[in-house]
Amino acid sequence: MSAPLLALRGAEKSYGSGPRAARVLHGIDLEVRAGSSLGIVGESGAGKSTILNLLMGLSSPTAGTVEFRGEPLRRARPGRMRDFRRAVQLVFQDPRSSLDPRMSVGRILREPLESLRIPGDHGARVAELLESVGLEPGMASRYPGEFSGGQRQRIAIARALAPSPEVLVADEPVSALDVSVRAQTIALLARLKEELGMTMVIVSHDIAIVGQLCEQIVILSDGRIVEHGPTPEVLTDPRDPYTRRLLAAVPQLG
Repeated sequence: MSAPLLALRGAEKSYGSGPRAARVLHGIDLEVRAGSSLGIVGESGAGKSTILNLLMGLSSPTAGTVEFRGEPLRRARPGRMRDFRRAVQLVFQDPRSSLDPRMSVGRILREPLESLRIPGDHGARVAELLESVGLEPGMASRYPGEFSGGQRQRIAIARALAPSPEVLVADEPVSALDVSVRAQTIALLARLKEELGMTMVIVSHDIAIVGQLCEQIVILSDGRIVEHGPTPEVLTDPRDPYTRRLLAAVPQLG
């Protein structure tokens, strides 16, 4: 079996030093394999954001390793980090704050193409990206403030797709959206995964959303993985009391 695209091996994370150090992750082991979809679920303070930062190479573990294609990810190697940045892209939680209001949509979508030195017709790629998320190519000349929250999140997804990544990591992708447009965004992510064969990691406090999008699920509590397995199995036959409490808070998973 080939190495996973992303992996954490015994990852621990502490803040501070000495006896006052606060450990927020405890020996996390997880793998993200090509073509798979993994959901990381937990309440606020469970350690989800810390894991996301490790997977994105935005911070380093206090102990253990972060692996990319089977090798430790070392931020000190610029060429390797450029490959990593192209292969692993992030969709932020709040599109209002993640999109520069002073830049046109076209400029926003061209930015990763230029910064990652991706060759080709960037104008044509921008049009293709907008169409892929259900927006008109002519919208490239408009600015983020002219769009609804759901449309802004589509633009944020298009930006993440710009360099044709292997892995799309979404941080609470619908929590900042109105209830009426959440289902549309979930359907868009599901379609993109199916059409592009994209590997996906969804980080969320909402186990129902992860249940709709992910084949595998990790349940996180107090910086520890308390349950991990195929999503249907975990949702229908949870073994950990914490998972059962999360499920009990969801009236319906459909």
